[in-house]
Amino acid sequence: QGLKQGNNDIPAEINGLLKQAIVATTHELDKPWLLSVFDDNAGIVAFDDEDAFCVKVETHNAPSALDPYGGALTGIVGVNRDILGCGLGAKPIFNTDVFCVAPLDYEDSLPERVLHPRRILEGVRSGVEHGGNKSGIPTVNGALVFDERYLGRPLVYCGTGGFMPRVVAGRRCELKEIKPGDRIFMVGGRIGKDGIHGATFSSLAIDDNSPISAVQLGDPITQKRAMEFILEARDAGLYRAITDNGAGGLSSSVGEMAKLSGGARLDVSRAKVKYHGLKPYELVVSESQERMTIAVPPENIEAFVDLAGRRGVEVGDLGEFTDSGRFEIWHAEKIVGSLDLSFLHDGLPQLELYAEWKGCPAVLRTVSNTAGGGLETDSKSFENDAQGCLLSLLSRPNIASKEWLIRQYDHEVQGTSVVKPLHTVFSGTSLESSGPNDASVIKPKPYSDSGLVIGCGINPKLSDIDPYLMAQAAVDEALRNILCVGAGFGREDSVVALVDNFCWPDPVGDPEKTAWLVRACYGLRAAAKALSVPFVSGKDSMKNDFRGMKDGAQVTISIPPTLLVTAVAKIPDIKEARSADFKSAGDVIYLLGNEGFGLLASELDCMEQKNGGARRFTDLCRTGEPNWEKALKTYRWLGGATGSEQSKLRSVHDVSDGGVLVAVAEALVARGLGAMLTIPHDQDPWEFAFGEGLHSFVVTVQEFDSAAVEAEWISLGIGFRRIGVVMSQDKLEVRTEFKMGAGGKAPKPWSLSTSQLRAAWQKMGYWE
Repeated sequence: QGLKQGNNDIPAEINGLLKQAIVATTHELDKPWLLSVFDDNAGIVAFDDEDAFCVKVETHNAPSALDPYGGALTGIVGVNRDILGCGLGAKPIFNTDVFCVAPLDYEDSLPERVLHPRRILEGVRSGVEHGGNKSGIPTVNGALVFDERYLGRPLVYCGTGGFMPRVVAGRRCELKEIKPGDRIFMVGGRIGKDGIHGATFSSLAIDDNSPISAVQLGDPITQKRAMEFILEARDAGLYRAITDNGAGGLSSSVGEMAKLSGGARLDVSRAKVKYHGLKPYELVVSESQERMTIAVPPENIEAFVDLAGRRGVEVGDLGEFTDSGRFEIWHAEKIVGSLDLSFLHDGLPQLELYAEWKGCPAVLRTVSNTAGGGLETDSKSFENDAQGCLLSLLSRPNIASKEWLIRQYDHEVQGTSVVKPLHTVFSGTSLESSGPNDASVIKPKPYSDSGLVIGCGINPKLSDIDPYLMAQAAVDEALRNILCVGAGFGREDSVVALVDNFCWPDPVGDPEKTAWLVRACYGLRAAAKALSVPFVSGKDSMKNDFRGMKDGAQVTISIPPTLLVTAVAKIPDIKEARSADFKSAGDVIYLLGNEGFGLLASELDCMEQKNGGARRFTDLCRTGEPNWEKALKTYRWLGGATGSEQSKLRSVHDVSDGGVLVAVAEALVARGLGAMLTIPHDQDPWEFAFGEGLHSFVVTVQEFDSAAVEAEWISLGIGFRRIGVVMSQDKLEVRTEFKMGAGGKAPKPWSLSTSQLRAAWQKMGYWE
């Protein structure tokens, strides 16, 4: 059957790679600053004429389910290696982490071999902290998502960005070459049994036979030492190509590099090991960490080995690259494997899957992108219940402060952070307080005012409605987050790159789950083309299911289809960077952008469903829908491509989980200011206050600048609405605008103190 979304016809039969739509989109969006896309260990993008940056996000879900600490540690140091092995080698300059786990207050019985969510979260937190902090790489961005369906298989996304010169020892940084006769060097950690079959284990659902021994044992100190040595050898031009010893160990790293020369002869008996007794196949496929494979020209061997010795890094010469057309594996004088390269890389038939889309849930109605939906709910109910709903939403784990987690990561190391994950005021005093920022800004070059912006988007609850919409929402949120802090967008020289990471329940043999995957791919394609923003890298994890026993019965637990989109962009001048917190009393509060909010699959909707209540908003069962034409007007202005009044913005915060009132509350908590808001009479108060959608921001402007800013918005066709003013009083006061001639009494205003909002948002007891 054909898959449809609006006028987009989607084929039901999938041949070849499911990611074809995304890669094709990137080729259609060719940009002069794209140096390497979907070809290397990470996407490589030009930062300026002198330097380039690269970015990659990995998933380590299966190992983290059985060994949370070890699995997450291998995730973060593994993606660090991707950056080190990208191009001719890049220096890691930032990390990101996103965790999806079951609720920490889970009280039901656990399936066999499943750890409690608290233990999972503490393990993955400490693993990423151990790998990142001790490697001297700042963790600058992340997210934490809770859903009971992550009980059997938590999701652990670890990302890294790197920086390198565009020309290294006379060669372009993105070009790798290997000549026959170049030596195969293994650099860094030794080989052990840990990590054997790690890749195959990660590609299966977890069950009673899942081996914990497949989890690698990482050592970030060894990796840090190896990284510094490799960057020094790179600048000296001592090697021709490099890649990481990731999934599959030497089998994949040497097997991949052999394509550049036309063959390889590998002697695994020369490999340095943690202990004796490893079989040849174990030496080939072990994925133990902090190892790199490097092609060294014969004339540079002495200098390469000498530098390694002076830097305390172990290296081993394991053979040579050839032009034989084969990947030969030897153990001393005995050949133990020989494969034709064409068969090794192209011999596996492509998987063919079938998809059947059965449509969106019957409860869904499409929300209009124009103001004034004309829907009515009980305004009396809003007056009576909205305060409690706002406090409850602020305490929801998906919204509440993650300061307890963020503070355990070092985002100051390397001294480049400009906008940090949290905005803190009155530091070092009894009044010190923090609020959230939407993305982070770092300054990678000491003598340049240009910076890098890092943000992400993730919204798995929309998968229950339509993965096509979920994927577009993830792209939109990632882009909105980086625009909030000042990323450039919409100009010819604007640099914005995306990374996608799919985590999916097993689609093989299940046409419905395959259809979800197809729709998500086409959702990404639609968003990328509409925004003219390319994807440069990605990674997929397709077997996120648990099959085992619970309370004596067979059970299968599958994750919700989950897509993480990471956005990395250039900010032309870090002095123009913005934060999310309201700055001073008297500033005007605006809702900027689209007003197409919906309550279906919102945090309010999820909260009421979890509490066992009936869906209260039966007339409002709809979601926000993208309107990219309108969105682009807003995004191009925020990104500096149109207009000239952006510097008058005092704060910018995107409207996401929880809706407008939650966004306003988050902007208040740092400085302890207050706000007076008015809900427009032509909007349903519940939907306007707590509905969720795309393309919207809460921004503030000083009163004396408001006329000029509004005039520019009007001239550019940008949607906005003045909704309130910042106050010095410690309270949020909400009024519902009374429609003249409507009859009856005007709705009563209600208020909550900012200290109440802060206490609800911090909800420290949940994390203890």
